[in-house]
Amino acid sequence: MTLPRNVFPVRKPIFGMLHLGGDTPEDRVRQALEEAKIMAGEGIDGLVVENYFGDADDVERVLEKLLPMDLGARVGVNVLRDNSRAFSLAQKYPIAFIQIDSVCGHLKPEEDAMFASALEQQRAIVGALLFGGVRFKYQPVLSGRDEATDVRLGIARCDAIVVTSDATGQETDREKIGRFRAAAGDACSVLVGAGMTESNAADQLALADGAIVGSWLKEGHVDKGRLAPAHVRRFMAAVRTARESAQ
Repeated sequence: MTLPRNVFPVRKPIFGMLHLGGDTPEDRVRQALEEAKIMAGEGIDGLVVENYFGDADDVERVLEKLLPMDLGARVGVNVLRDNSRAFSLAQKYPIAFIQIDSVCGHLKPEEDAMFASALEQQRAIVGALLFGGVRFKYQPVLSGRDEATDVRLGIARCDAIVVTSDATGQETDREKIGRFRAAAGDACSVLVGAGMTESNAADQLALADGAIVGSWLKEGHVDKGRLAPAHVRRFMAAVRTARESAQ
């Protein structure tokens, strides 16, 4: 399955992370807008506004400035540790998607049932797509279920499953991508959520339907670095080659 073509017209879209680095709210907005222009200019298809270094209010401040710019890339949010705020922003602003780091596997069964019910209600009141992590980096695995069951349950809760290995910037295990792909089948898109580079893009995009990329695009390929235009350019050149090979 691929993401809706009316939202993301290219095959295997790439989503760039705006981590909101900076010392002050004004710095975070300024840096995010600069990075957004670079990413969109190099052909990145979606921009994820995430409070990785900032806070939820910074996410909203960036949306207020970024959305009217209409850079061509679709805009979404990941409000870490506050899913309700993400859905609230999706009601207030015309964002294309929400990313949630874990939609299944991170809770005990009795807590998971309540989470699933609340998530269903939240999704019903917004038009944004939902990208959801299952067995995502830094998230606990408390479900007591096997991986394939967690993935199948996650599929029912979102529009794209996001798969990672264990850490930010760490290459996502190809076998794990394959397992998620097999479990998802044609029912849901699979996005690689960490560790894609120009060297492994072709291999991973042969299995996945797209990717979320952050650290690799920065100076030193680390999350604290500033966005490096040359890294974005090389990465997107590799992605375009991978897309042509997958046709």
